[in-house]
Amino acid sequence: MIAQQAGVSDLVGQMLAARGLDGRAAAAFLDPTLRALMPDPSALQDMDAAADRLAHAVRHGETIGIFGDYDVDGACAAALITQLLRDFGCPVVTHIPDRMTEGYGPNSPALDSLLARGATLVVCVDCGTAASDVLATLAGRADGIVLDHHKVEGAVPPILATVNPNRLDCTSRQNGLCAAGVTFLTAVATVRALRRAGWFATRPEPDLLGFLDIVALATVCDVMPLTGLNRALVTQGLKIMSRRRRVGLDALLEIAGAREPLSAFTCGFALGPRINAGGRIAESSLGLELLLCTDPAEARRLAERLDAVNRRRQTVESAILDRAIDEAAIQRAAGRAVLLLSGRDWHPGVVGIVAGRIKERFNRPVLVGAELEDGTVKGSGRSVAGIDLGTAIIAARQAGILTTGGGHAMAAGFSLPNDNIEALHNYLDHRLAHAAKLPDAVEMQIEGMVHVAAATTELATDIGRLAPFGAGNDEPLLAVPRARVVRSDRIGREGDTLRVLVEGEGGGPRLKALLFRAGEHPAASALLEDRNAPPLHLAGWLRAEHWNDRVTAGFFIRDVAIAES
Repeated sequence: MIAQQAGVSDLVGQMLAARGLDGRAAAAFLDPTLRALMPDPSALQDMDAAADRLAHAVRHGETIGIFGDYDVDGACAAALITQLLRDFGCPVVTHIPDRMTEGYGPNSPALDSLLARGATLVVCVDCGTAASDVLATLAGRADGIVLDHHKVEGAVPPILATVNPNRLDCTSRQNGLCAAGVTFLTAVATVRALRRAGWFATRPEPDLLGFLDIVALATVCDVMPLTGLNRALVTQGLKIMSRRRRVGLDALLEIAGAREPLSAFTCGFALGPRINAGGRIAESSLGLELLLCTDPAEARRLAERLDAVNRRRQTVESAILDRAIDEAAIQRAAGRAVLLLSGRDWHPGVVGIVAGRIKERFNRPVLVGAELEDGTVKGSGRSVAGIDLGTAIIAARQAGILTTGGGHAMAAGFSLPNDNIEALHNYLDHRLAHAAKLPDAVEMQIEGMVHVAAATTELATDIGRLAPFGAGNDEPLLAVPRARVVRSDRIGREGDTLRVLVEGEGGGPRLKALLFRAGEHPAASALLEDRNAPPLHLAGWLRAEHWNDRVTAGFFIRDVAIAES
């Protein structure tokens, strides 16, 4: 029934049903639109006050200071509000803090600098909710607005407006938005306020949809759930990104070798790490500069620089990862619910990535810190589905264990004296004790079975209609039973990818398959070519591959099992 109503194959109809969708809801899911899912921005607490103040600043040509975070979400949110205000004719001055010397969130010297450059209104994006003391210093000197999404504890800062769907008193139900999403809604509300004031009587209205490329990028990279409004923002944003009108992103897509069509995977694995790299181990403002750049030659230079920095980041990360994995294995064997690791020579800029890799390997909340020379530890944490790490970190700070700490359910940042490491570990083990009962690996949820001969380009394209894939909407995992390897070879710069050709047990049509990170994958040996070997059961993802105006089916292997005779 669902398949007929939605115009998809029976298998994809089953996948839609598994996501709790009926026929009408399935059609909307497959074609998410902002018209259907866009909320009234005024539903967010303090939104009207923020929009009216921004509109007033525009109408009076005030200088506005933008303080952003150094990650992808912060860079995208800062680029969105900066470009919008500059297009309106406002002078805008920006500041992205240095991770090493300033840390996360607004600080007094940076705010003083923005005011010294003429700002009469300061807007903090992707930060500021937990900076009450610092933002209080703006009183009598400038107005303050926070556009954020991080967990809120207690009262909001004593400023004009704090727009954060995770405020305890916000009833908007938009708590899955990232900061760029919140900023986009603020842009919509600001344009509406200007329209009411007659600002556009003699001026063209801005094309707000043109900002959806960076909203999509931030939503994916900040691991927000790709459901509801976020699904529409990312779906429409990828269409905008494909037009390649943002000069900086176009240059970065070229440098990254991104292939069409663009996807959430492009954002998360091609663009995001490169933009993040500047804030991790180089100049924190590089990502914002790239997103705002309008000169192709300069954009190319910035993109090449970020690419080089990202390669350096990978080297630094690799030097830490093996040692961190060994220590994590010891802690896991000891039955710890949370894995907490730190090292003297570990770079603070990459500990979050290391935490993410270890989380994937052990299926536990993970915190990784860098032990600094002043006796403090500064780090980042990553969590697994169902475990709210941000709230636990905030509670640890309130308990006096941490010096600083905050975040959201899936990610958090923290700092503390080195002497408090064990106290923090014990506290989190107790608070998140249920994590100790999680399986050692994420259980594979197979959504369907398809034989090699049925794994066609048409089916792959049909499955692709369920995209964008990510948090809250996992890419469907399929089982391909009793496949035989016809040919296999190692490809890639280091030969770490296996390219495999398989066919059904009785011959017939063949299917291309890939296994990444083959060097560390226990299934790699089973895929090495041997026509006389027993058939294999494959688990993985069927995708439509686009290359030179041709579309073919490709299977991306997650795991392999030898089939019983």
